[in-house]
Amino acid sequence: MTDGAPLLEVANLRVGFPTRTGMTEAVRGVSFTLGREKLGIVGESGSGKSMTGRSILRLVPPPGRVAADRLAFNGEDLLAASERRMRDIRGRRIAMVMQDPKYSLNPVMTVGRQIAEAYRVHSRAGAAEARRRALEMLAAVRIRDPERVYDRYPHEVSGGMGQRIMIAMMLIPDPDLLIADEPTSALDVTVQMQVLAILDDLCSRRGMGMIFVSHDLNLVASFCDRILIMYAGRVVESCRASELHAARHPYTRGLLASLPRLDGTGGDLPVLSRDPAWAASGPMDGVDG
Repeated sequence: MTDGAPLLEVANLRVGFPTRTGMTEAVRGVSFTLGREKLGIVGESGSGKSMTGRSILRLVPPPGRVAADRLAFNGEDLLAASERRMRDIRGRRIAMVMQDPKYSLNPVMTVGRQIAEAYRVHSRAGAAEARRRALEMLAAVRIRDPERVYDRYPHEVSGGMGQRIMIAMMLIPDPDLLIADEPTSALDVTVQMQVLAILDDLCSRRGMGMIFVSHDLNLVASFCDRILIMYAGRVVESCRASELHAARHPYTRGLLASLPRLDGTGGDLPVLSRDPAWAASGPMDGVDG
């Protein structure tokens, strides 16, 4: 953990959906704290990592239900906050980049107008000031010729540029916490690393906290400070990113072993053997928090 009070506190978070056979839990007892650092949450599809991120902003659609012993941002109880208060927190204090962010843009509005609107919603700035700040953010995410891109529509930009535009939109209100839900999953490796470098630089300069949701262990290990490994809605292991190679849980070890290596022998990759006990056991902690 970083020094000082935690930015985000999550204790025994549960997310469930009612079905004909009873309540099905997508997130089951997740707990962690976050300072002004980069926390990676990794796991297979359906492990509950994206639902964990959405529940922090109370974006779980009905009839989904979110409960926790504590879910607090900067000491404020998010579960007790009114919907009006949550609308104030979303974007301005906590921002979220969704999966395939380019497709979250409004196709009938220019990208510059959308970024400027995101700024004006959370400030009292006029149109000229909002345009100036939008152009600054486009430059901050390393888009060449921001004036030209400002007047483009989403279908006129590439996938990598669309990712950067959405990041600019989420960061223009200057939030304290960014939740990035697989923001680079649709990009090639070169553009992916460029986007990660932008996020890393912005987090360092602004002193933000970040939750980076991904299924790519190597990517998270190279980018984040700490990692939570999720399986079947639970955190099964937590460790520092630099110590991922020494992970102890058999699920984490299995995920690591299944990654192809350039210096490998070319044989078949091992198949992960699952133990039903993993879904019921508590986390193996390699670090505090």
